[in-house]
Formats: sequence, C-alpha cells, structure tokens
Amino acid sequence: MTETGPSSNAGTPPLRADKGGDDMATLAKGGRTNTLGFFLRLLGGIPFLFVGFRLYGVDEMGRFAAAFVVIEIFALICALGEKRGLAQRLTEGAGEHPDGSGSPVNLVFDGLLTSLIVSLAACALLVTFPVIIFPSGTNSEFDMWMIAAIPAFALTEILLAAQAYRYDIATTVRARAVVEPWTKSILVAGLFFVPALAAGGIALAFLASIYAALFTAAWSFIKTYGWPKGWRPRPRYLTSMTARALPLIGADVIERGTRLLDVFLLGQFTSAGTVGIYWFAKEVVSLPQKLKTSFEPILSPVITKNLKIGNMEAIASQVRQVGFWIIALQFGIALMLAIPGEAVMGLGGPAIVGGTGALAILLAAEVIASMAVVSESVLVYIARKRNLLISVGVITLQGALTIGFILLTRHLGYGEGFQAASAAAALFVALGVSSLVKSIVLKALLKAPVSNWRWALVYAAAPAVVVGYASTFLPEWAEIVIGGPAILAVYLFVIWKRGFGEEDKVLFRKNVVPAPQAADEKAKT
Repeated sequence: MTETGPSSNAGTPPLRADKGGDDMATLAKGGRTNTLGFFLRLLGGIPFLFVGFRLYGVDEMGRFAAAFVVIEIFALICALGEKRGLAQRLTEGAGEHPDGSGSPVNLVFDGLLTSLIVSLAACALLVTFPVIIFPSGTNSEFDMWMIAAIPAFALTEILLAAQAYRYDIATTVRARAVVEPWTKSILVAGLFFVPALAAGGIALAFLASIYAALFTAAWSFIKTYGWPKGWRPRPRYLTSMTARALPLIGADVIERGTRLLDVFLLGQFTSAGTVGIYWFAKEVVSLPQKLKTSFEPILSPVITKNLKIGNMEAIASQVRQVGFWIIALQFGIALMLAIPGEAVMGLGGPAIVGGTGALAILLAAEVIASMAVVSESVLVYIARKRNLLISVGVITLQGALTIGFILLTRHLGYGEGFQAASAAAALFVALGVSSLVKSIVLKALLKAPVSNWRWALVYAAAPAVVVGYASTFLPEWAEIVIGGPAILAVYLFVIWKRGFGEEDKVLFRKNVVPAPQAADEKAKT
C-alpha cells in the first residue's frame, strides 16, 4: 500500500449502501460497548485515586506517576504498532506470510514474539539506568518491579487488537475497564494495611493490575483463535514486519506521548508534589479521554476493509459520524467534571485543589483533540509518513511550549498549581494544532469533508452550564453526586433533541439490523 492510498483498487466499485449501513452498525455496537466500559472504568478508577492520595500522599503518587508515564511509553514502543497494524496484517491474510500458509493465530503470535523480545530489551535498559524511570527517587524497594509491567502491557495491547478484529470489544471492556482498575483500587487499599508491603503498595497494586488484564485478554484470545499450528519463529519475516511497523509505532507513541510528555517534563523541572497534583487531574481527564479510543479498536478493521476496495467516501462518512459521537459525549462529560472542578479535585485532599485550573484546561484539550484522533485512525493507513511527520512536529511544539511555560511560571514566582496549569496550556495548544492540520490533510486525501463540529454542541452546553453554576452553591459532596449528573443529563437531553439525527441515534440502539436483513425478516413474518 502506498502512502497516498490503494490506487490499484481505484476501479473497484464502492460498497453498497446496505454494506455501509452494516459498517456503521458495527461501529455503533463497538462504541456502545466501550462507552459502557468508560463508566465501569470511572467507577473502578476513582477509588485508586482517592485511596492513593489520601493514604499514601501527594509526593508518593507523584513519584509513581513519573514512573508510570515512562513505563507506558516503553510499552507502546514494544507493542510495535500492532494496536492498529494487526488489523491490516490480518486483513491482508496469508499473502503477507512468507510461505503463504499463515493463519490468523500465527500472524498474532508473530507479533507477540517480536513484542516480547523488544520488551525484555527495554526492561534491561531501565534496570541498568533506573534514573530514566525514577527521576525523583523511589518510594520503596518494590518500585523497581514496576518495570516488569512493560511486557505485560505490550502483549495485552496486541491480544486486545486481535479480539477487536473479530469485533469482540467486550474483552477490552473486561480487561481495561473492570479487571485492571478494580484490581488496582482494591490492592492499593489492602496492601496499605500489610506492614511488610505497605511502602510498596502503589507499585505492587499497579503491577498486579497489569498482569490481571493480560490474563483476561489471553483467556479470551485462546477461546477465539485457539493455539497456533505449524507456527515457528521466522527471524527474517519478523524483522521486515517490525521495519514496516515503524511509522505506526511512531504514531502510537507520539499520540500517547502528547498525553505523557507533560507529566515527564514536570518530573524533570518541578517537585514530586507538582507532579502529583497534575497527575491527579490527568487521571480524572483520562476517563473522558478513553471515549476517543472507544471506537478505535472497532474502527481499524472497518477502515482497512473499506481501503481494500477503495471506498474513500464511506471512510469519510465514518470519520464524520464517529467524530461527532466522540465529541458530543466527551463535551458533556467534560462539563460534568470541569464545572464542579474544585469538588472533584478535593477528592484527593486539600493539597490537590490547587490543580483545578489544570483540570479545566486538560478537559478542554481532550475535547479539541477528538478530531486529531479520528483523523489519525485513517492517516496511519493512507499517509503513514505524513502523519508521522505531523505528529513529530506536534510533540516537538508541545515539548518546547511545556518547558517554556513551566520556566516562565517559576520565574514569575507562581506556585505548584500554576506550574501544573502551564503544562496543561501547552498540551491544549499542541492538540489544537494537531486536530487542525490532520483534519485538513485527511480531507484533501479523501476528497470529502471530515469535520465533526456541529453547532448543536453549543446549544446543549448553554443550559448545562446554567445548571452547573447553580450546583456550585451546594455542598461539595452534593456538587459531585447531584450537580455532576444533572449537568450531564441536561446536556444529553438537549444534544439528543437538537443535535442527533436518525443516523446518530443508532449509537444508542442495542438491536441494529442492516436494511436488507431487516427486509428479509419482515418478509418472513
């Protein structure tokens, strides 16, 4: 496949309308399942934040956060771009395999083996140079074991991508939204009361949660694909597969890196307390952020199949549709968390409230980033090099702005809260530039509009803001328990009435049947 798209398929007739409807129903089903996972993750993630900051302290959580971002970046590198690249390899099938006899399970095992080898090398590097992962020191001798999370994290990404190719998003929800956050939340509280393990409670809880997610994904994978037959390592093929994946690796690392670079730089230029305050806000924001990735696992196989037949108009339609679903849901959740922001940040304790400004900016940044994420889901297949160059430019811009803003706030004598907000402001600018540039490039390549913006978002936000302002007069617990849900409810009611057409409402319909199948069933009755 060339950078500009599958021109060899230009003469292929486009998908029938019914097939396009089938694709949209598939996207809606997958997104609906993962949106449910978002709420489950919300319930499981908040206890970890609350218990961690309340029992262990801001500095301890700050050191953990600095280590966590390094682990996640290394894990994404070790996943070798398979989160999206695996869908393409499985779509191309046996033709990609050296002897032409590769089965899907063999193709997945190729990725797993290569990822494991690279992961072990990454672990060796961090063990040799621990200052990379622990710039502010460690909380206990158990913290070094966090490095062992890298191979588990990377292998889980590949296994979940394989399940997504079979339209199994439920496994992703179980692993990432139920098993991982709840294991982490339960253990971080339980280990605090075990004297011999209390100092390492955060690190051990994190490590256990990553491996629990791996076992959950592996169990579903074996049931779906079975064990490989006739598979053996092929060094030459694995090397060429890795080389081909380099643009995808770069795109994955940079896309996620834009959400982690700010934490890393804060760890280098500020105190562990500042990192702790900022990371609390980032973890709250990661909840609506997951909505952008809710459609990604199911979007990749749909896009690759349409690319194979050259149906660019269908891809543009899917980008517009999914982009609006994401921004509509994410905007409402951002309002629900930002308006009672002080109460939300107060969950971590009085020392965390100073990060309320950072929380509001970060929530706005994730909303504006939705267009970049959806655009990139297509660009990684039809313009890999250009997408990578744009991403490199964006993360370079973010890094420069983050360092500049941090140093400026320190020079002006502002405290930890302002330093955290300055890092958030740099992220906001970088993500805005990314969305603008990538959507323009995608529009030119697809020769069709791709924007996800609708004025109904403003109509829905206005009454929600009024309700949110009224809720700020309530006690803090009521702001969260009553005010937050009220903001979201008002917003969703208006967006449903003013913003969602029939084609949008398919997201919320559990039983969606493509037109021809529906007609056949009607004829039978």
